Amino acid sequence: MRRLRFLTILFLFLFLLSSLSFGQEERVYVIPIQGEINRATKNFLKNSLQEVEGEEVSAIIFEIDTYGGLIAEANDIKELIMSSNIPTISFVNKKAGSAGVLITIASEKVVMAPNAMIGSAEPNPNTEKVLSMWRSWLRDTANYRGRNFMIIEGMADKDIVVEGVSEAGKLINLTSQEALDLGIADYIAKDYREILEHFGYKDAELIKVDESLQIKLAKYISNPYLSSLLLTIAFVGFVVELLAPGFGLGGTISIMAFGLYFGGNILAGNSNWTSLALFILGIILLIIEMIIPGFGLPGISGILFVIIGVVLAMDSVLNAIFSISIAIIITALIAIILVKRGFESKLFKSIILTNDTTKERGYVSFEVSEDLVAKRGIAVSELRPSGFVEVDGKRLDVLSDEGYIPKGTEVEISRIEGSKIYVRRV
Repeated sequence: MRRLRFLTILFLFLFLLSSLSFGQEERVYVIPIQGEINRATKNFLKNSLQEVEGEEVSAIIFEIDTYGGLIAEANDIKELIMSSNIPTISFVNKKAGSAGVLITIASEKVVMAPNAMIGSAEPNPNTEKVLSMWRSWLRDTANYRGRNFMIIEGMADKDIVVEGVSEAGKLINLTSQEALDLGIADYIAKDYREILEHFGYKDAELIKVDESLQIKLAKYISNPYLSSLLLTIAFVGFVVELLAPGFGLGGTISIMAFGLYFGGNILAGNSNWTSLALFILGIILLIIEMIIPGFGLPGISGILFVIIGVVLAMDSVLNAIFSISIAIIITALIAIILVKRGFESKLFKSIILTNDTTKERGYVSFEVSEDLVAKRGIAVSELRPSGFVEVDGKRLDVLSDEGYIPKGTEVEISRIEGSKIYVRRV
């Protein structure tokens, strides 16, 4: 009886052990690295790795399809991949160009699809300092993973000649078969299943990590070309709103475009709420300039804050300069066309005094007499602080002693300094 009980317990133990072993199925995660390499890409990969490393994972496949992007972000991604304790496999599904080369060779194993390519990793800007740093990152990673560092560096520097592989003055680009023959790739596979079988994960469960809508939106909007388009639409809409009475389509489109621009860059991690706060402050100052006449200082300050906010929202100063330059040039051309067609802006008038000091407008150069002191007249234009007043039927070019004085205000000539006439409110 005691022996039967022992055998029963042993049988149950073995059954539970086998069930537990069966339940521990191998799992392989697929994380996509696609499109432009930027801060949104890095943040997505970082978050994905943090989630995956908390699970029981046999391996990670990074599916790569990119023409490149920011090399600083690519280096951060490389560090994330190389610091992982999970076996890593890079799968170049279509292309790994520029920054994608460093990311590809960061994994322990490299697999390429039959028609894939890898190469053309020249940095932009291609200055000596940037190229030297970029080559050192590529060389160090290639050596660490046992790849031919000369071939990898030749993808970034056209002055490097690898016998039988490249010619002087040409960057190295490799097909999947060439990469395999030269030891840059370890295997050529058509799909994930071939990869799993080759590396001993035949029965593993394949789990794909998808980019959220938020990440996709952030990646697209943080692209400098799309940013240029959004800024152009936003600025043009703003100008149209300034030149047209009332709040209408121009203002609505401008708000939507600016919202997408700042929202996308904040989601991408390129910026924080500071850039948006500066931008909003700039808009408020511009509105104040339109509503409350002054010296133009709020308007000028508003323009500066708007530009600073837009620049700070981008992931790099170069991208910001590129995007905002295109937007400003196109907007300026459209504004000129609109003004020539008869549109006018109160904001522009408040920042710049546009009255011509011609004879037709009543301006005459003459010697100023001290007898004018204490005489009174009426401001026939806004004084900012310069403007025009009428005294004894004569139109005089004057300066205000008290800052801004509205048109129609009664003033008194307070003093004369050379040819300059100063006035104050009565």
